[in-house]
Amino acid sequence: MLIPHLHFCGNCEKAIAVYEKAFYTKAESIVYNRDYAPEECLDDNRIAHAVMNIHGQQIFLNDRFGNKEKSLNCAVHLIVMFPTVEELLACYDFFKEGSTVIDPFTELPYSKLAGNFIDEFGVQWGFMTEQ
Repeated sequence: MLIPHLHFCGNCEKAIAVYEKAFYTKAESIVYNRDYAPEECLDDNRIAHAVMNIHGQQIFLNDRFGNKEKSLNCAVHLIVMFPTVEELLACYDFFKEGSTVIDPFTELPYSKLAGNFIDEFGVQWGFMTEQ
Protein backbone atom coordinates (compact mmCIF):
# COMPACT_ATOMS: atom_id res chain seq x y z
CA MET A 1 0.00 0.00 0.00
CA LEU A 2 1.30 3.46 -0.91
CA ILE A 3 0.00 6.34 1.22
CA PRO A 4 0.77 9.96 0.35
CA HIS A 5 1.82 11.93 3.45
CA LEU A 6 1.37 15.71 3.38
CA HIS A 7 3.46 17.80 5.77
CA PHE A 8 2.52 21.30 6.85
CA CYS A 9 4.19 23.97 8.94
CA GLY A 10 1.67 24.65 11.69
CA ASN A 11 -1.35 25.04 9.41
CA CYS A 12 -2.38 21.39 9.00
CA GLU A 13 -5.64 22.03 10.87
CA LYS A 14 -6.56 24.78 8.38
CA ALA A 15 -5.57 22.56 5.43
CA ILE A 16 -7.80 19.77 6.73
CA ALA A 17 -10.75 22.18 6.98
CA VAL A 18 -10.23 23.33 3.37
CA TYR A 19 -9.75 19.79 2.05
CA GLU A 20 -12.86 18.54 3.87
CA LYS A 21 -15.00 21.18 2.13
CA ALA A 22 -13.31 20.93 -1.26
CA PHE A 23 -13.40 17.13 -1.49
CA TYR A 24 -16.64 16.52 0.47
CA THR A 25 -14.88 14.35 3.02
CA LYS A 26 -14.02 14.28 6.72
CA ALA A 27 -10.79 13.53 8.50
CA GLU A 28 -11.09 9.99 9.83
CA SER A 29 -8.81 10.72 12.76
CA ILE A 30 -6.79 13.63 14.13
CA VAL A 31 -4.14 13.33 16.83
CA TYR A 32 -2.72 16.56 18.20
CA ASN A 33 0.75 16.79 19.73
CA ARG A 34 -0.91 17.53 23.07
CA ASP A 35 -2.86 14.23 22.84
CA TYR A 36 0.19 12.03 23.18
CA ALA A 37 2.53 14.33 25.15
CA PRO A 38 0.20 16.44 27.32
CA GLU A 39 2.90 17.37 29.85
CA GLU A 40 5.08 18.89 27.10
CA CYS A 41 2.48 20.16 24.62
CA LEU A 42 -0.46 21.38 26.66
CA ASP A 43 -1.20 24.36 24.41
CA ASP A 44 0.16 22.80 21.24
CA ASN A 45 -2.45 22.87 18.44
CA ARG A 46 -0.14 21.26 15.89
CA ILE A 47 -1.30 17.97 14.42
CA ALA A 48 0.92 14.94 14.98
CA HIS A 49 -1.06 12.64 12.68
CA ALA A 50 -4.30 12.81 10.72
CA VAL A 51 -5.95 10.48 8.24
CA MET A 52 -8.27 11.56 5.44
CA ASN A 53 -9.73 9.88 2.37
CA ILE A 54 -9.66 11.97 -0.82
CA HIS A 55 -11.31 10.46 -3.89
CA GLY A 56 -10.77 6.91 -2.66
CA GLN A 57 -7.14 7.43 -1.60
CA GLN A 58 -6.03 7.42 2.02
CA ILE A 59 -3.86 10.46 2.83
CA PHE A 60 -1.82 11.15 5.96
CA LEU A 61 -1.34 14.75 7.12
CA ASN A 62 0.68 16.39 9.91
CA ASP A 63 2.59 19.49 11.02
CA ARG A 64 5.91 17.76 11.60
CA PHE A 65 7.99 18.24 8.44
CA GLY A 66 6.38 21.30 6.85
CA ASN A 67 9.57 23.37 6.93
CA LYS A 68 10.41 24.22 3.32
CA GLU A 69 14.01 25.08 4.29
CA LYS A 70 14.51 21.48 5.47
CA SER A 71 12.61 19.79 2.64
CA LEU A 72 14.20 18.11 -0.32
CA ASN A 73 13.78 19.79 -3.66
CA CYS A 74 11.71 17.11 -5.35
CA ALA A 75 8.78 17.25 -7.75
CA VAL A 76 5.74 15.50 -6.33
CA HIS A 77 2.12 16.37 -6.79
CA LEU A 78 -1.23 14.72 -6.29
CA ILE A 79 -3.56 14.05 -9.21
CA VAL A 80 -7.31 13.96 -8.64
CA MET A 81 -9.47 12.48 -11.40
CA PHE A 82 -13.02 13.90 -11.44
CA PRO A 83 -15.96 12.27 -13.22
CA THR A 84 -17.15 15.61 -14.69
CA VAL A 85 -15.95 19.12 -15.49
CA GLU A 86 -18.60 20.52 -13.14
CA GLU A 87 -17.27 18.53 -10.18
CA LEU A 88 -13.70 19.59 -10.95
CA LEU A 89 -14.64 23.28 -11.11
CA ALA A 90 -16.74 23.08 -7.93
CA CYS A 91 -13.78 21.61 -6.05
CA TYR A 92 -11.29 24.07 -7.53
CA ASP A 93 -13.43 26.97 -6.25
CA PHE A 94 -12.17 26.09 -2.75
CA PHE A 95 -8.55 26.44 -3.88
CA LYS A 96 -8.59 29.52 -6.15
CA GLU A 97 -7.80 32.05 -3.45
CA GLY A 98 -4.20 31.79 -2.32
CA SER A 99 -3.16 29.23 -4.94
CA THR A 100 -0.55 29.54 -7.69
CA VAL A 101 -1.52 28.24 -11.13
CA ILE A 102 1.20 26.19 -12.80
CA ASP A 103 -0.74 25.00 -15.86
CA PRO A 104 -4.05 26.80 -16.50
CA PHE A 105 -7.11 24.61 -16.92
CA THR A 106 -7.61 23.62 -20.54
CA GLU A 107 -8.95 20.79 -22.66
CA LEU A 108 -6.41 18.11 -23.55
CA PRO A 109 -6.59 15.11 -25.90
CA TYR A 110 -7.04 12.82 -22.88
CA SER A 111 -9.15 15.06 -20.61
CA LYS A 112 -12.01 17.53 -21.12
CA LEU A 113 -10.37 19.75 -18.52
CA ALA A 114 -7.00 19.54 -16.79
CA GLY A 115 -4.70 21.89 -14.91
CA ASN A 116 -2.10 22.10 -12.15
CA PHE A 117 -1.74 24.46 -9.20
CA ILE A 118 -0.06 24.81 -5.82
CA ASP A 119 -2.48 25.46 -2.99
CA GLU A 120 -1.93 27.97 -0.18
CA PHE A 121 -0.30 25.21 1.91
CA GLY A 122 2.37 24.40 -0.68
CA VAL A 123 0.78 21.16 -1.97
CA GLN A 124 0.84 20.73 -5.75
CA TRP A 125 -2.38 19.39 -7.26
CA GLY A 126 -3.28 18.20 -10.74
CA PHE A 127 -7.02 18.15 -11.47
CA MET A 128 -8.32 16.20 -14.49
CA THR A 129 -11.61 14.80 -15.74
CA GLU A 130 -12.23 11.24 -16.83
CA GLN A 131 -14.32 12.35 -19.83
